[in-house]
Amino acid sequence: MTKQETFQLEFENHVKEGLTSFPKFLSSKYIYNERGDQLFQQIMNLPEYYLTNAEFNIISEHKEQLREQLHHPDGFDLIELGTGDGKKTKVLLQELVDHKIDVTYIPIDISQHAIDALTGSLKEIMPSLKVQGEQGMYFEVLKRLAQYDKRPKFIMVLGSNIGNFQHDEAIDFLSQLRAMMNSRDLLFMGFDQKKNPWMIQRAYADSQGVTQEFNRNLLHRINNEMEANFPVTSFEHWESYDPETGTAKSFLIATEACEVTLEKLNLTVSFKKWETIHCEISQKYDDDVVNWLANESGLNIVTIYEDSDHLFKDYLFNVKQ
Repeated sequence: MTKQETFQLEFENHVKEGLTSFPKFLSSKYIYNERGDQLFQQIMNLPEYYLTNAEFNIISEHKEQLREQLHHPDGFDLIELGTGDGKKTKVLLQELVDHKIDVTYIPIDISQHAIDALTGSLKEIMPSLKVQGEQGMYFEVLKRLAQYDKRPKFIMVLGSNIGNFQHDEAIDFLSQLRAMMNSRDLLFMGFDQKKNPWMIQRAYADSQGVTQEFNRNLLHRINNEMEANFPVTSFEHWESYDPETGTAKSFLIATEACEVTLEKLNLTVSFKKWETIHCEISQKYDDDVVNWLANESGLNIVTIYEDSDHLFKDYLFNVKQ
């Protein structure tokens, strides 16, 4: 079975499980195909979506310090999980290339379209950079990371992707990363910070409705790939943020009762009016919570980087001895 066939089977099994559960759920990671990637690029350019610009600011302002922390006489492998278009990472890569640092960039993303677009772009703007793109899901790819042990690894997880996990899942994820790291390796990870709840609410419920179309792409994919008949426009996006727990949740809500048939899965699912599909969580943090997650996972915080507007932080970790 090819990698793509394996991924498709995992997607189908997930949809069957999620739509037959109560309450219903679908993972946001399956939003990302060519159309999903394009919609997310639009989201990142929305005025309400502060995360991308904040982290871009961090890397732009601290690229020299990062280069100095990463430099190693043997060179290193820069492994990025969830690369997207690589806009932020390109700033650091250009800094490394300009200073002739020996680095191999290994971008990993669930979307083959994103990998192909990024590797093609990098060949044009940084032809001397060694790039090895890989398609896959985080936990599957983590098993491959162990082979990169001949020289230091610098693992990047940007965009607060860690926020898609509940705290226990985040500890499991960080612990698996820790298990793939040795004493020379570093982990650079973005954590969106707790802030004005209204700012967070607007970031995930934009006035132009792009986030709604992004989440609806899940239903479009199921219709196209599983011969389903979701009435997509009858499902509306809803965002809720709990400032006490720091948890933002995204839902698709059926605005009318309907019955959906997924021919490929031999499955029929009924929705009551106002029934939800839980699509995503986006956890927000402060230093105390990140320090707790790190301690539970066998990691130390080395450096904390913050954007100039104090909205977002990237944490540099090493292995706790």
